[in-house]
Amino acid sequence: LTSTLKYYFCMKDLLDLVLQKDLGRRLQVGPEITELLLHPDRCPGLDQDQNLLDRMVDALASSWVNSSNYKVVLLGMEVLSALVDRLQERFRTQVGTVLPSLMDRLGDSKDQVREQDQALLLKVMDQSANPQYVWERMMGGFKHKNSRTREGLCLCLISTLNVFGSQSLTLNKIVPHICNLLGDPTSQVRDAAMSCLVEIYRHVGERVRIDLGKKGLPQSRCNRVYWTIGVKTLLVVCLPDKTFEDDESVDGGRSSSRAASVSGRKAVSMGSFRRPSAPRVQVAGAVDEEDFIQAFEDVPTVQIYSNREVEEAMTKIRDVLSDDKKDWELRVAAVSHLHLVSVWSVCCSSDL
Repeated sequence: LTSTLKYYFCMKDLLDLVLQKDLGRRLQVGPEITELLLHPDRCPGLDQDQNLLDRMVDALASSWVNSSNYKVVLLGMEVLSALVDRLQERFRTQVGTVLPSLMDRLGDSKDQVREQDQALLLKVMDQSANPQYVWERMMGGFKHKNSRTREGLCLCLISTLNVFGSQSLTLNKIVPHICNLLGDPTSQVRDAAMSCLVEIYRHVGERVRIDLGKKGLPQSRCNRVYWTIGVKTLLVVCLPDKTFEDDESVDGGRSSSRAASVSGRKAVSMGSFRRPSAPRVQVAGAVDEEDFIQAFEDVPTVQIYSNREVEEAMTKIRDVLSDDKKDWELRVAAVSHLHLVSVWSVCCSSDL
């Protein structure tokens, strides 16, 4: 009876602290709530009364994370992070409650809020619910009225791929939403959507091109995507990822064994996220590093003998690439010429 009363008063006190409306009081008690949650001996039996827990999480999401004061928002996220640490997989039942507020904050005007928000989302995916479970409940955010939120969701997807790999997601459910954002009225959202597709290509490879062709995109938009992927492939080496089965598509088909058991997950903090290092068995994408270097250096000769001729060649390339009415083959050839001129310039600079 004594332990039950101790638990009850602890939860009741916690709820009373969370339900504070006064701004100054919230700023004062926020760290205290976090400290209590992180010490089970000071607040036992946190999830024994589901009703009190539900009320506390709902208040944090709706009143703290949605606050107009960014300091309260940050404190609310810290308390939710402590709850995730404390409850682990038992926090899964609260994911649906907190996601709407966390998605809204991906479009916050302050960098610190957006970064901490994304870190908390990744922490939830790592400790409470798998990435696919979370993303199935976040895809409505791609149609969010706030363009910053739509952009932030694309950036969060890129981080998810880098932290958990492409096999953690069923990408064929997400790619159509990304394709729709390529026609978004806001340029930042279009750029973020394009970066998403490039990132997916780095993890999955040429299957992205095949699957994009099945999405019914306008040919001009498809060509722009293919061109961007092609150019960025020249500039970056594809990231190593997990080994893929031969019949795997962009849907992120799972292997029969999970990469890690739920209980063996590595703890993820609300700080920076880094993909765990692993032996390089196979690289995702079209090329590995050796192929990339060989293809980059293996170019025919170019007849350029002065800086003036470089400027003239670059002007011609620019004219072709900036004209979307030019034949696609001509534009591909222009990219190749750009590659040749770049290699020539590097060689000349090294000779000097």
